[in-house]
Amino acid sequence: MKKELEFPQGFLWGSACSSYQVEGGIENCNWSEKFPAGKACDYWNRYEEYFDVAEKLNQNVHRLSLEWSRIEPEEGKFDREAIEHYKKMLKSLKKRKIKTMVTLWHSTNPMWLSEKGGWANFKTPGYFQNYVAFAVKELNPYVDFWLTINELMISCSHPYLIGKFPPQKKLDFIGCAQAVFNFGQAHKKAYKVIKSIAPTAKVGMAENYSFVEAYDKESPFNNVVVSVWNFVRNQMLLEYTKKEQDFLGVNYYFHEKIRTEKRFPFIGVQNDNKKISDLGVEIYPSALYEVIKDMKKYNLPIYITENGIADRGDKYREAFIKEHLKVIHKAIKEGADVRGYLYWSLLDNFEWADGYGPRFGLVEMDYENMTYKIRPSAYKYAEICKGNKLIL
Repeated sequence: MKKELEFPQGFLWGSACSSYQVEGGIENCNWSEKFPAGKACDYWNRYEEYFDVAEKLNQNVHRLSLEWSRIEPEEGKFDREAIEHYKKMLKSLKKRKIKTMVTLWHSTNPMWLSEKGGWANFKTPGYFQNYVAFAVKELNPYVDFWLTINELMISCSHPYLIGKFPPQKKLDFIGCAQAVFNFGQAHKKAYKVIKSIAPTAKVGMAENYSFVEAYDKESPFNNVVVSVWNFVRNQMLLEYTKKEQDFLGVNYYFHEKIRTEKRFPFIGVQNDNKKISDLGVEIYPSALYEVIKDMKKYNLPIYITENGIADRGDKYREAFIKEHLKVIHKAIKEGADVRGYLYWSLLDNFEWADGYGPRFGLVEMDYENMTYKIRPSAYKYAEICKGNKLIL
């Protein structure tokens, strides 16, 4: 017997992308030297086609990001042509009655900012504030939701501790701590300036949250480590910025079962990994329920701003989406104020240090011929979007 899970009236259904990963032609940012994205999906020129796809798939919200290096290619010099182009993009979505969610910073810096030390420079929050003020004055009439920063903690750990993202430093704890502080300050400054320009604007931040639990729940040491890691990973930023968020943007990909040992490296992640994506990431939908449950205490609207799977063969994507929506619905029934779900991503795209290998898109890209086709799972998601309900 089929069971229908209806979502609240006005629930938002959509997908997300970011400028460097899809636009193409971005050559003046900190990623372009060692991790060039080339033409990517040519979204900068073909956005109308892609918005047609989103509309065809019954999506009523679309998340995109602004490329700071396009808008302010030199310090203090703003590019009128670039901002007008973004304005056309947003108007195009509005014409289709698709709500707009705009990220002001999604992982890339203008080259001039990187030369000044990037996010380890204590002046960077001020530079960011100036850029935000310009962009918001120009674009706010066409924006439904502002996201200041995407995945702050990963944007500190990967560049300064793991060395995977520019500037590719390893175990630079001082640089990482400076970046965390500066990002936090940048969000607060951005929130203040957005509200000064548009008092009714809805402003939040998209953070990558994980469900953290102990591998050995009987071990006091393991449980202490998990408590500390959970605070740093999921709660510290929220506690610092909760007064400057109108809603919570939740990116969910990871479940982390932390193990502890008496020998080096002492701490690690050891999941069961019964089901994994093409990137080896565990598929664990119930962890999203735990994340949302933890967010309830902040009494803020919640939007799932990213949730997706690398699945080149499109074998798991339909079930992945449905299983995550099932636990979201459960959380809503229990009182969580979840108001939207945005799958990552609309298109296959440049997945940062992993390049063009991983395939997250509802739409499959042929980069060689610059053609695309809608995957079968996308049509299944479209049925959910249209009906505002999940049929099990």
